[in-house]
Amino acid sequence: MTRLGGCGTALVTPFTESGAVDFTALRALVDWQIGEGINFLVPCGSTGEAQTLDDGERERVVAAVVETTAGRVPVMAGATSNDTARAVAETRRMCGLGVDYILSATPYYNKPGQEGLYRHFSAVADASEKPVCLYNVPSRTAVNLTPAVALRLAAHPNVIGIKESSGDLKQVMDILRDRPAGFAVLSGDDWLALPLIAAGGDGLVSVAANEVPRAMSAYVRLALSGDVASAREQHYRLLPLMDANFLETNPAPVKAGLALMGRIRNVLRLPLLPAGDATRAALRAALQLAGVGATPAA
Repeated sequence: MTRLGGCGTALVTPFTESGAVDFTALRALVDWQIGEGINFLVPCGSTGEAQTLDDGERERVVAAVVETTAGRVPVMAGATSNDTARAVAETRRMCGLGVDYILSATPYYNKPGQEGLYRHFSAVADASEKPVCLYNVPSRTAVNLTPAVALRLAAHPNVIGIKESSGDLKQVMDILRDRPAGFAVLSGDDWLALPLIAAGGDGLVSVAANEVPRAMSAYVRLALSGDVASAREQHYRLLPLMDANFLETNPAPVKAGLALMGRIRNVLRLPLLPAGDATRAALRAALQLAGVGATPAA
């Protein structure tokens, strides 16, 4: 098993104009990502609009990513529900598709307490045939997994890390300070990757890597190597793109960026809508700063 770390891409799910999953574009995106040097791929997460895909679609998306990847890089599949029994069932289905890791987010909407979160993740980890990475994203789920409970879960033999998207560096540092050996801590926010890695973190699950996988991978490698000056230079070169990708709700901007590059159609599923003109203009400028051109017709 490849150690969890480096730069992974939180993959978008491309759609056709009719709103069906565009498997041709998905496979092409995966091949391009691997060729550009990304370390691992994360289908069916927040950026992949997983909650708008039905069970069969999520399975087919993950199966396509696993098949196209063909062992070249690890695949970490999202498997999340606010119903623990469904999260367990989803985890088992994803494990059966040959993924390398499971990414399991905090349950959304019903707002469990910390003991409920502990029992939820314990049930998922107990059921999973693959190592589980916790995913703390309170801006989407309305619950925050505290460092104390994250560290309690880190003692589970099948819990191997956390994707931290709280935006709270102090919270992340509390985990880094007390984590057991082998427990990976990944930034879930592009703009916090450098300080998190400088504090001892292991890498990044990136949105911007959809558009600029080579640049984001190089940036994370520099940070992990300890070359902070070079990493900082790349950070500020890529920061406008990181910012533009969140001018509207993710993944509307990053899909618009990929459409500007001619890699996917700019189609989302309701209730999300395509990014507006101002966001598209900001993306075009940010992509140019990052060294990427847009297609003339985009």
